[in-house]
Amino acid sequence: MSDELTTVPSQYVAQAKLFTFLGNAFQIYDTSGGLQFYIKQKAFKLREAIRVYKDEAQTEERLSIQARSVMDFSTTYDVTDTITGEDLGSARRKGLKSLFKDEWELLSPGGDVVGAVSETGGILSILRRFINALKFIPQKYEVTIDGQLEGLIDQRFAFFRATYDVDFTPGGKLDPRMGVAVVVLLLAIESRQD
Repeated sequence: MSDELTTVPSQYVAQAKLFTFLGNAFQIYDTSGGLQFYIKQKAFKLREAIRVYKDEAQTEERLSIQARSVMDFSTTYDVTDTITGEDLGSARRKGLKSLFKDEWELLSPGGDVVGAVSETGGILSILRRFINALKFIPQKYEVTIDGQLEGLIDQRFAFFRATYDVDFTPGGKLDPRMGVAVVVLLLAIESRQD
């Protein structure tokens, strides 16, 4: 495991960059405002490929998040530590269920389901999908591993860009690199519906 990536803070802020050219960009900051990761998502890619870098200059790639298929509503995204080449596992979007609330399965490198990312909020999460006036209501997610709470991801109220407050302090079962990948996928994939 890459030492620098295992020292990812357990609490951080992730947000979409305001102005980008051809594609999306996201930033992950520690709670004191220091940039931890810069994420670049290229536009016009049939098969999603997201790169996570150490800095905005994109001098050192840290993680690769690659879709297995082309434009599949419930595709699986494989996560690789690009420093060590280690397969960290995958995240699979639960396509039809995500019509009503965002849900993902977390898979081990061997393909076994080991956890989940689930939007909370009950009926409100369903209503915000179908009533435009409710789109401003922030989303909240719980991350579980083996049925135990491992993290909370809370979207901030914002008009112009998605911003999440992230807390992965609960139990320590979630690989911090996979935690970063989960947050990146929520920013890149789920925030499109808004």
